[in-house]
Amino acid sequence: MNSFIYDIPTKVYFGKNQLENLVSELKTYKKVLLVYGGGSIKKSGLYDRVIKFINNAGLEVFELFGVEPNPEIGTVRRGVKIAKEKGVDVILAVGGGSVIDCAKWIAGGAKVEFDAWEFYSKNAPVLSALPIISILTLSATGSEMDSCGVVTNPETKEKVGKLAQPLYPKVSFLDPTLTYTVDRYQTACGSADILSHVIETYFSKDDDLFMLDTVMEGIMKTVVKYAPIALENPCDYEARANLMWASSWAINGFILGGKVKAWSCHPLEHQLTAYYGITHGLGLAILTPRWMKYCLSDKTVDKFVSFGVNVFDIDKSLSEMEIANKAIEMLSNFLYKTLGLSDTFEKVGIGSENISAMALGASKGRFIDGFVPLYKEDIETIYKMCL
Repeated sequence: MNSFIYDIPTKVYFGKNQLENLVSELKTYKKVLLVYGGGSIKKSGLYDRVIKFINNAGLEVFELFGVEPNPEIGTVRRGVKIAKEKGVDVILAVGGGSVIDCAKWIAGGAKVEFDAWEFYSKNAPVLSALPIISILTLSATGSEMDSCGVVTNPETKEKVGKLAQPLYPKVSFLDPTLTYTVDRYQTACGSADILSHVIETYFSKDDDLFMLDTVMEGIMKTVVKYAPIALENPCDYEARANLMWASSWAINGFILGGKVKAWSCHPLEHQLTAYYGITHGLGLAILTPRWMKYCLSDKTVDKFVSFGVNVFDIDKSLSEMEIANKAIEMLSNFLYKTLGLSDTFEKVGIGSENISAMALGASKGRFIDGFVPLYKEDIETIYKMCL
């Protein structure tokens, strides 16, 4: 296996009532930019609690609200403008991954003189960023404990992500009770997102540490076990807590273990969001089983066998191909029947009109060097399998 460096600078407050520690974490700053989405944190009362803590810490507060479910570069630019004009010295993101991602690029953009989109369009380096504190309200993206931020540019029809060490949140508050109000659909999409993060890493031709494989299998089994419980009882603390911690550890770099192969389903899904604006987890749910079917062969079957036996408890006495196909079937049933997510593009309003353009965008004119290399033609086929 490859050598690697693991460095997570994020301090996590996990559990009930941990938000009480927000005051002590804010006291070293003077001006805070509060970033959030729609009205959900106001309806739940979380907004009022956060404002109270900010006031108790003695900070001057400015606000950026209305962050989109897929945060747009225009919103990032608005946040950067506020941060620069007001002399903000900390960003407080309250919401799910989209809000935290938006906050990350505001934090990076506030430290440079060029437009924040140049972090992507010109691959400008992120050398520093304002400190970020996050309060998580949706278990899905893992942005509360990683260095990646994803943003959409509607004008260029691009949804892109980038990792940079300065973008790690300094502090993240993970209180599972704050996810009690997440509705059934978003809980399902979030669970699909968590699964996808692990699957993207698990299915790799790089040599793995056995220990990390077992960790990944445990995270996936956790989602399979607890997502249905959260759907039926949104206020089940154990279910919400397990999903929240699984979300963070699915993508904070721990399970990566030096793997260098690119992810496959995420770049395919980013095109769906850029062109159609669908929910990220839903797009991944539609794509992943089709990607698996396309990648399954005599050369790749071993990984599918491990997945089927260790995650879905499939009888290991069956033939390898039987186990592999059964594993894909069971994953599909979990996503579409247990979680209740749509299983085709047609059901979410996506046709064949942009398949060629999306495949070109996903492959970036070359190919995705993933578990199985995917060229433009391969990606087109996977998209067509989803219709």
